[in-house]
Amino acid sequence: MGFITDLFGGKPYPAQSKQEVEKLLIELIRIGTTDDFLSERPGPPFNMQCRHIRAREIGKRFHEIGGLRMMEYGHKVVKRKLGKKIVSHLEYAWSEIGDWIA
Repeated sequence: MGFITDLFGGKPYPAQSKQEVEKLLIELIRIGTTDDFLSERPGPPFNMQCRHIRAREIGKRFHEIGGLRMMEYGHKVVKRKLGKKIVSHLEYAWSEIGDWIA
């Protein structure tokens, strides 16, 4: 990603990752819609910190694909689709992944 891409808001992932990113975004939105990203109690599908396990895996994969910019892009998509309340849960669920700061 170069200066022009940054300037004009290009996608924060390489072209060869497009299908994977789209699939992961759909899955992330489904998780937010059906399970939420946080729980009041640990236990499947949530870890001991009450964070959705698969949502964290997706966050880690986004970081591998495109770093913090990719995670911010995923966050923006979820916020647009599901709203501020649910995306705030995603912010906490992604704590301690890469450079993400909740």
